[in-house]
Amino acid sequence: MVSSPRTIVFDVNETLSDMAPLGEAFTAAGAPAHLAQVWFAGILRDGFAVTAAGGNAAFAEIAQDSLVRLLAETGDGADEAAAGSIMSALRSLEVHPDVVAGIEALSPLAELVTLSNGSASVAESLLGRAGVRERFRALLSVDDAPAWKPARSAYAYAAAQCGRPAEQMLLVAVHPWDVHGAHEAGLRTAWLNRTGAQYPGYFAQPDLEAADLPALAAQLGGAPA
Repeated sequence: MVSSPRTIVFDVNETLSDMAPLGEAFTAAGAPAHLAQVWFAGILRDGFAVTAAGGNAAFAEIAQDSLVRLLAETGDGADEAAAGSIMSALRSLEVHPDVVAGIEALSPLAELVTLSNGSASVAESLLGRAGVRERFRALLSVDDAPAWKPARSAYAYAAAQCGRPAEQMLLVAVHPWDVHGAHEAGLRTAWLNRTGAQYPGYFAQPDLEAADLPALAAQLGGAPA
């Protein structure tokens, strides 16, 4: 068992938010549902590229621009109204079914914060709709950091904001690249593996792996899953 962290840092997109309904938003806009995954992967790719080149673009800016171009390139719903409806769906997602119970179980164990490549306002709305916003000490965004995750400086920013040494913090994410970045920055890590996937061998292995947040809480000594 990993010793109890003082601060648990949650990724937001896909880790807390359930992005499955985005496929329905693409369908409603007249585009294939699978483009939702293509779009999100492209947002991350381009955001990582900007970061690698020394920049720090806003998630929403990349999302909007890449969405309009994707719809135009595929010939599906290539008007501003279609893009607007999909962007609205992105901002209106709900949390995964395990999140509320998991947050309730984890909040007595450590202070909770988020660290997102998206905006803090999106995390604020997401957690507010779920009724767990008050469980979080802070909602952090790389908008205010030097770079997107998985750059080390993003996690260093979170540590500075929390006033904690990195080794007292635990990063929780569904993305292996996020787990790897946090590990390289000195944080302990937990991979949230809801799908039963195999972890990539070329990334640093997580300290913990759990199928959902209540299971993670149980591993950390909280309420049984």
